[in-house]
Formats: sequence, structure tokens, C-alpha cells
Amino acid sequence: MSVVTPFPHPRDRRPVAAFDRAELQRILDLYGRMVAAGHWRDYGLWFDPDVAVFAAFRRSAERPEVRIEKRPQLHLKQGAYALVSEHGAVLKRGHELHGVLAPLERRLMRLVGE
Repeated sequence: MSVVTPFPHPRDRRPVAAFDRAELQRILDLYGRMVAAGHWRDYGLWFDPDVAVFAAFRRSAERPEVRIEKRPQLHLKQGAYALVSEHGAVLKRGHELHGVLAPLERRLMRLVGE
């Protein structure tokens, strides 16, 4: 006989961390400018109950060059946003997304200026 698996009740599910529309728009705007500068070529999104991740790749077969992470449970402590390098080191952490993206914005200015 077959086994019937019940659907999980909505009250039993944990909410999933995600970027809201304005945050994703700002990240994708930066991504588009980095692609136009020839620095990034691919991206990936990953959503989990604890973390939402935007990963930017130089080539799709490599590890991501940078990851932009949002961890809502840290919003009262260190800040919900983090910029993580290819090797896993936290480059910048903060409460606001534009402050965390500032090192990438400066790199973009330098790339266009060269």
C-alpha cells in the first residue's frame, strides 16, 4: 500500500530569510554595473530559514568571489548584513545594506577609472 504524507501545517513552518524588493534591487544594480565593467559573470541566490545569500562569481565553475549575506537574527547585535570574501572572511558587517556594499562600490569606481 502507499503511504500518505500530510502537508506541513503553516504554523509548523519556520519563515525563510529573504531579501526584500529594495535590497534585491540595490544588489542587482551593483551586479549589473560589475558585469558591465567585466568583473563578474554569474550570480547565485540561496535562501534558508537562517540566512539569505547573494553570491557573485567571476566564472560559474569557481567559488563565489563575494557573498552578500542577510541574517535577520543578528539585526540587533552586529547587523543583519555581511560581505564575505571568497575564502570565508567577513570583510564588512553592518545594519544597513548600502554601508556593507561600500567596498564593492569603491572597487567599481577604481575599475571604471582605470
